Amino acid sequence: MELFGVVIPLWALFIGLILVVVVVWKLIKFAIKILIVVVVFFVILIGLDVIGVFSWINEHLLSSLL
Repeated sequence: MELFGVVIPLWALFIGLILVVVVVWKLIKFAIKILIVVVVFFVILIGLDVIGVFSWINEHLLSSLL
């Protein structure tokens, strides 16, 4: 195969393609892990809000400081 006037062997093209696929797959896995961490964090925050932790902090702890 010839690219920009340079002959590239087919085996080198396949190795390059495999490396690109592996790197892209690792980036996708990393992004999915980050997404899961963010979603779990927000679910915990929503759960704490539902049971009233933040309003309790606001009423009891912060009002005693003022």
